[in-house]
Amino acid sequence: MVDEAPLRRAVDTVWSLYLARHRDVDAADNRRCLLQRHLRGRWEARVSEVEELTGFGLAYLNSLPKDEC
Repeated sequence: MVDEAPLRRAVDTVWSLYLARHRDVDAADNRRCLLQRHLRGRWEARVSEVEELTGFGLAYLNSLPKDEC
């Protein structure tokens, strides 16, 4: 069985940082689901370091159009 702890930790870290910078975003916002899907794809492509996943996650969320979500 594969340990998904690094993936979960990266998603939680990125989402916490994003919410801290964007106080108008609700914690249950759809962007978290998009983030999880994006990082899962990176993780399945063998990016397994939490720090690297965190960087990809922050870049991904910052690239989303504000009106898309």
